[in-house]
Amino acid sequence: MYRSKLEERLAKSLENKGVPFLYEPESYEYTLVSRYKPDFHLPNGVIIESKGFFPPSDRRKTLAIIKQYPDLDLRFVFQTDQKLSKKSKLTYGSWCDKHSILWCVYPHIPDDWLP
Repeated sequence: MYRSKLEERLAKSLENKGVPFLYEPESYEYTLVSRYKPDFHLPNGVIIESKGFFPPSDRRKTLAIIKQYPDLDLRFVFQTDQKLSKKSKLTYGSWCDKHSILWCVYPHIPDDWLP
């Protein structure tokens, strides 16, 4: 039920002291303060981010950027359209499709992306 042994020990300690509590009853959204520097800015307004590896941290950052800057025309060029992880059914491309992000696999960059 608890995510770690420390959480489990703390819960037992609170229970032993008769302290009422709820475990993880809510979640809170937050925005990370950071800087994002996309790889390529084209004269037509297209911004291309090239990715060989697309870890969860980069996917979270991408969604945060899109949410904060909805007018950016951010697109991805991947080295391969591999699975997000061994257990995932999603690939890099299907993740982009799910989030309405244009993508391609290098070297097949669509001509209509280019000025």
